[in-house]
Amino acid sequence: MQETKSNSLTQLALQRFKKNFWGVLSFWFIGLCAIVAILAYVLAPDSSKNANQMHLSIHSKSPGFSVKIVTIPSDVVSNQSFFSRVFFGTKNMDTEIPVESYSFEGDVLNVIPYTEGELIGITKKIMLSSFPDGLSTEDIKNEFIEERTFVLGTDKYGRDMLSRMLIGIRISFSIGFVAVLISLILGIFFGAIAGYFGGKIDVFVMWLINVTWSIPTLLLVIAITLALGKGFWQVFIAVGLTMWVEVARVVRGQVLSIKQMQYVTAAKALGYNHFRIIIKHILPNSLAPVIVISAANFASAILIESGLSFLGIGAQPPMASWGAMIKDHYSYIILGKAYLAIIPGLGIMSLVMAFMLIGNALRDALDVKG
Repeated sequence: MQETKSNSLTQLALQRFKKNFWGVLSFWFIGLCAIVAILAYVLAPDSSKNANQMHLSIHSKSPGFSVKIVTIPSDVVSNQSFFSRVFFGTKNMDTEIPVESYSFEGDVLNVIPYTEGELIGITKKIMLSSFPDGLSTEDIKNEFIEERTFVLGTDKYGRDMLSRMLIGIRISFSIGFVAVLISLILGIFFGAIAGYFGGKIDVFVMWLINVTWSIPTLLLVIAITLALGKGFWQVFIAVGLTMWVEVARVVRGQVLSIKQMQYVTAAKALGYNHFRIIIKHILPNSLAPVIVISAANFASAILIESGLSFLGIGAQPPMASWGAMIKDHYSYIILGKAYLAIIPGLGIMSLVMAFMLIGNALRDALDVKG
């Protein structure tokens, strides 16, 4: 009977969620972003590690910019596995040269490198022996010379903005997932033992929560990051260690209410141990608000990571991070190239808004009073 009731409540919550247009739209948007994060190097035009292929001669170009690229293959043979290329990027050792024009002359490829303004680049000679043997000039033209279009333009180092944006999604999703996981583990543990056992344990946990909460989140994250050192995983741990307090307070309140229920009293009378009562009977009935908080914390983690990267203590270069991209280009706003900072800003805004909307939809769907 209780299982049937539980299933019916779950179905009812699911039906409510499906009726929320913005919640469903946000769910599919987040799902799409998750797929893009996993397949980032497959989808990105620049599949080199961290999309870090620089072309300084074509820096800060507007979206839709096109240029001819001549690729000179490297003699070093890459032995990367398929898995490594898909998830960690290609170790690109080839030399790429943006050119204005090119021509073949005997066993030499003459190229005029791309330059801005009215300046004409100095002709550069590339021996055809630099390319694989047995290729005709037509083969070299088809395989190693291409017209490349940068859909979102290039950054100040001449890197493809679209590729950097796609790979930057990984940072945002990773920080959100790991930080929320850490906050849930710590928050549920401390909240459950404080609410269930009460007494001195409750007093100590509440003191720990109040001390942690009294420190500004960004300052606490900065302090932990500086203590652990700058880096990718250090930021994840630092953000997670600052987000557990809200989870703990909510879980504590839920446990204080639920432990007075008759079925908990019956479980104690049957001689069940405290661990089983908390895990089997109390926590499953107190997770609805925790799920809502997790969605909000996911959004907060993305914002905090972006802020840390903007300050220079988040993900370190050349790693693609939306916050770091804004930091590199915010000064370009007054130079007529505001899109260099606006594009990653819109990425952060859309992903955070999606998590906030799905959090609101979950709150409405899981509200038993609704």
